[in-house]
Amino acid sequence: MFYTNWVAGLGLYQASSSPATIAIVADMLIGAGGLALGIFTAFLIAKMRGGSALKRGRAESERIIADADRRAGELVKQAELAAQTGALKVRAQAEREVETQRAEMRNIEQRLLKREDTLDQKLDTLTSKEKNLESLEKSLSERNRALQAREAQVDQTLAREKEILLQITNMSLEDARQLLLKRVEDEVRHEMAALVEKIEEQTREEARQRSTNIMLQAMQRYAAEVTSEGTTKSVAIPSDDMKGRIIGREGRNIRAFEQATGVDVIIDDTPGVITVNCFDPIRREIARITMEKLIADGRIHPARIEEVVEGVQREMDNHIRQIGKKAVLEANISGLHPKISEMLGRLYYRTSYGQNVLRHSLEVAYLSQMIADELRLDGALARRAGMLHDIGKAMDHDQEGGHPALGMEFCRKFNEPEAVLNAIGAHHSDIPATTPYTPIVMAADAISGARPGARRESLERYIKRLQDLESIANSFKGVRQAFAIQAGREIRVIVDPDRCDDATARLIARDVARRIQTELTFPGEIRVTVLREVRAVELAR
Repeated sequence: MFYTNWVAGLGLYQASSSPATIAIVADMLIGAGGLALGIFTAFLIAKMRGGSALKRGRAESERIIADADRRAGELVKQAELAAQTGALKVRAQAEREVETQRAEMRNIEQRLLKREDTLDQKLDTLTSKEKNLESLEKSLSERNRALQAREAQVDQTLAREKEILLQITNMSLEDARQLLLKRVEDEVRHEMAALVEKIEEQTREEARQRSTNIMLQAMQRYAAEVTSEGTTKSVAIPSDDMKGRIIGREGRNIRAFEQATGVDVIIDDTPGVITVNCFDPIRREIARITMEKLIADGRIHPARIEEVVEGVQREMDNHIRQIGKKAVLEANISGLHPKISEMLGRLYYRTSYGQNVLRHSLEVAYLSQMIADELRLDGALARRAGMLHDIGKAMDHDQEGGHPALGMEFCRKFNEPEAVLNAIGAHHSDIPATTPYTPIVMAADAISGARPGARRESLERYIKRLQDLESIANSFKGVRQAFAIQAGREIRVIVDPDRCDDATARLIARDVARRIQTELTFPGEIRVTVLREVRAVELAR
């Protein structure tokens, strides 16, 4: 019986591994052990007491054994019940986990179904687009074939018409073309001659009526305008915090700006404004526009500064061409080469004793025409000579020589009339005058420059000194660029790093300073700064 109970307890232990089952099995084992101990004790007692006692011991043993069997049965039943309860809990927990996994699988299945529906819709859309593209390609190919057929038909019709015309006129194609061109040329020439004669007649009539007072009127016409050209430009800023961004960390932004534009940026305590200073009006205007764009954009750093300066320079070149075309139209000059009109546009940013050279050239052109008409000469030719007499000033800061000689040689390349060339080269008496238009231009030039408020001599001398500073620095080998800044108190020289080392840069600074001391007269002192910068650039692709 003891063995049977022990085996049953072991089976229950293997059936369930829950804590309750283990406790029950342990109780069963303790009960079985107690039962065995009781039997053994009863046996000893019976052995000791003998016959009757043996009977009573056996009866007691049987009772104890029966009681033990009953208790073992109860314990087995309790163990079975606990095992069943634990098994039910485990099964319920497993079912819950399975249900959770099934729910997750259903959600995944629903998402996959939705994604499949979306892909089906996209596939339908692509299919419809593909069909539309195929239909469009088909219609385009049909239209292309129709156009090719129409072009072939038109070519055939034109060929037949040409053959018919050649048969009617008994002429070749080249002869017919020459005849047509000659006819058109004769008609246009006749109309032009009539128009020119009409204009000349009107001009003569008007000149006869105004010949007595034309010189006085010409001088009074421009006497009210006072010239005032400065070397600085002010740029408004939204707040004083922008000044720090313009200067940059350790001044790198303002140094990059001055190096790229060749100007001097003045940032002081004046609220809401900074000043751009340069003797060259083109550089000053480029710097002003660049600064305004950088302030509006907000991104201020050396790379961005160089990018904006390049863009503004391209815009300025286009603007100069437009100014030249406008001046040519205003002066009513025809047949002028585009390069000459572009040089006239550059005169808008040049001054002579404070007087704008382009406005001065227009004045001289008008005055020359008036004087020539009064003398019954060709007013259009005089106006052309007066307009171009100072064109050399657009290039005299880039090339050696005076502006009369430079302007004459420049216009000679574009086949300007000899009277115009002589007026350009001789209007300062550098060469003898060979036509009557030269003294006319000289007189008009004197009238335009001598009228009240026309010029300021101090400004011209100041600009000439700055130009001399730059020309001295640019004359040295290895110098790439030179800029006179700080109102002529400093000359900044940029050398080619491939041609000059650090020692050579120091020698250039010393030699430039010595030449300035020898050749120029200036107040105070001039600082010579030589910059040698090496840049390594690579592209990441």
